[in-house]
Amino acid sequence: MELGLATESFPIKYRQQTEIGMSTSLDIDLVNIIQQLHQHLDPRTVFACFGQIMGQHLPLYGVRLTYKQYQFHWGQTYGYAFEQKLTFSDQQVTINYNLKAALVPSQTLMLNQLKDLVLQPLINAIQYQEMSQQAMYDALTKLGNRHYYQQSLKKEIARAKRNQSSFSLIVLDLDNFKQLNDDFGHQLGDSALVEFADMLNATIRDTDQAFRIGGDEFTLLVQADVDEARVLCNRILDALLNHHYLEKYQVSTSMGVTQWKDKDTESSLYQRADNALYEAKAAGRQCYQICAA
Repeated sequence: MELGLATESFPIKYRQQTEIGMSTSLDIDLVNIIQQLHQHLDPRTVFACFGQIMGQHLPLYGVRLTYKQYQFHWGQTYGYAFEQKLTFSDQQVTINYNLKAALVPSQTLMLNQLKDLVLQPLINAIQYQEMSQQAMYDALTKLGNRHYYQQSLKKEIARAKRNQSSFSLIVLDLDNFKQLNDDFGHQLGDSALVEFADMLNATIRDTDQAFRIGGDEFTLLVQADVDEARVLCNRILDALLNHHYLEKYQVSTSMGVTQWKDKDTESSLYQRADNALYEAKAAGRQCYQICAA
């Protein structure tokens, strides 16, 4: 997982400041450094803070760290390069440094002191981020879960009010999903949910969001009016017909669509889309209905 270039992602106080004089003394305020590193829960911010501190005390152009699937960058990648490999919590950590000059022994000692200080707060921040993501995403399909949907819907309503714009909500479920489970078993049913979720992600635009809010029920937040949402619904129906796995087991979907209005609450918007979904079911399934009222 690429977590970006810290010097481009964080406030000025964390960016490399080449004009700052570098200390050659080992008499650095370790307690203050520890406090700085532990006060952040975003791992990129922790690493950016670490890079800025390193740049103050050592002739450093840049530093990179790799831990599991995570990669962090601070500064530049030119200059004298060397690499450290170490083990932390039974996981390998690789740190690559880019220096303006080779280090003298006192600077090497300082580098190792500072390096040891960053690992625990960085791992803590990564673990916090992982737990936060687990709380927001559905474990099976990797789509946003109901909680994430509710939070995202609140943000969309606030954005629409602020910008005097609009958006659409699509509520979907799989037709006859219980029958699919009964005929082929829950393992295949789970596979169908995963394939359907992947199809949704591949079909929506980057600005849209997909969620699994329970069972075989999904929602889409679409950054567009109902006319463009209609186009998306047609793309979803076409994608299902051309999806080998889902077509093989005759997996289809019904959809209800509505557009946010000024006086809508989260509940009223969802209820209108859900009513449209039931109209689609009544119309024979494998289709969509739009509720404009």
